[in-house]
Amino acid sequence: MRFIPAVVLCASALFAQQALRRAPGFALPDSHMEIHDLYDYRGKPVVLEFMQTTCPHCATFVGVLQRIQQKYGDKVAILSVANPPDNITSVNMFISGHKITYPILFDTGQAAFSYVRSPRFDLPQVYVIDANGMIFAHHVYSLMDRDIFEGNGLFNELDKLVKK
Repeated sequence: MRFIPAVVLCASALFAQQALRRAPGFALPDSHMEIHDLYDYRGKPVVLEFMQTTCPHCATFVGVLQRIQQKYGDKVAILSVANPPDNITSVNMFISGHKITYPILFDTGQAAFSYVRSPRFDLPQVYVIDANGMIFAHHVYSLMDRDIFEGNGLFNELDKLVKK
């Protein structure tokens, strides 16, 4: 019985090491056709969300992202990436309906695939990328990660990465 906690601790440490990988690069346009290259955000943490405008959890997550923007200002970059079947019309309606000020980028699926590494995936998914371009955390909406998408869970992670 004494070995079980040690095994769990080692397994969690191994899992944490596997989660730390270089964030795949991308250069994607926003609704103004301005290109956002992930490399341009090096030096600050990035919250990268893969979303769709019809996803109710993505709509709820907007409030969390807006609070992150208010708390951290330009110390943290926020990038949302819309996936098909979203288009410029649906994204612009989503932006105006939620009063979003951070960029929503357009992806044909290639950027999302390079992160998720699966042809099918649930939305929303969020990646926290550290200032060195490494994936610090990855969350998929679920009951276990509900606080990330609806509460204050993401703030705890960002507090570790933001230099005061």
